[in-house]
Amino acid sequence: MEAFSRGWAFLKQAWQMALKDRDLIKPSIYALVVGGIVSLLGIIPIILVTMLMGGSDVGNVISFILGAILIFVQFIVSYIFSGMTVYLIYGYLSEGDGRMDKAWGIVKRDLFDITTLAAVSTVVNLLKSAANRNRKGGVGATLARAGAGLVETLWTEAAYLILPAMVIDDLNLKKSLERIWTITKNNLLLIGISTVGVRMVTGLIGFVIGLIGAVIAFAIGAGAVAVSSDPLVIGLGIGLGVFIFFLFVMVASVLSSYTGTAYHTCLYIWARDVEAAREKGKSDQVAAPAPLAAVLS
Repeated sequence: MEAFSRGWAFLKQAWQMALKDRDLIKPSIYALVVGGIVSLLGIIPIILVTMLMGGSDVGNVISFILGAILIFVQFIVSYIFSGMTVYLIYGYLSEGDGRMDKAWGIVKRDLFDITTLAAVSTVVNLLKSAANRNRKGGVGATLARAGAGLVETLWTEAAYLILPAMVIDDLNLKKSLERIWTITKNNLLLIGISTVGVRMVTGLIGFVIGLIGAVIAFAIGAGAVAVSSDPLVIGLGIGLGVFIFFLFVMVASVLSSYTGTAYHTCLYIWARDVEAAREKGKSDQVAAPAPLAAVLS
């Protein structure tokens, strides 16, 4: 319950920050749109290969390669726009204004490092998928699946912190990993509690928003079926219901994406300031960025 209250406090302050500077949430919206387009375009050749060569070894290999490429591109898109959000929040906290032109320039500067991060994330994702596809029984297979899931969870959390290190401090993947290891080692319990709280709150709110959208969509679709037997009216009603449902899902996705990125950005800024104070022999009681202060109090 303490973790939940911390997460709720952060979410409120993070969105107060976003309402003061609307640029902060734009990359999360762009990521959703561009990611959807990439997924749509990427799935078409996979479907074609499955239809034409499904069941053959060559077809399976080609489908695997195309799937890996799609995952890789999706990670790049996600990290590019998350990186923009990171720098916008950093600019807002340090200069009072998050500027899109600066954020885009920083992301272009760090494109190679972002690509290496996406490549590692793709490998981790494929390893987990391979482990989950292994349906063999026995202790070994079960441990392999559990281990792959744990690795993905740890890497996902690490990637959220690596991205601010790349964008804010212009570090490559190796140096970012070293910095994050030091930060996490000294603040593991705090990071764990805070992360759980933020994820609990965003997950719960996302679920509620999605559920509301599903109820409204069902009511519209069922209402169209109940009041008319005209196929056009029924089709329009169901289509409108589906559109409203996906609209609510998009809102939930943007909320989760922005809040998670804002949390890890603030956490990284605070942790590196604490690290710098310790290196200078000063007190490590460094004031956290405003949205994070509610979580750390």
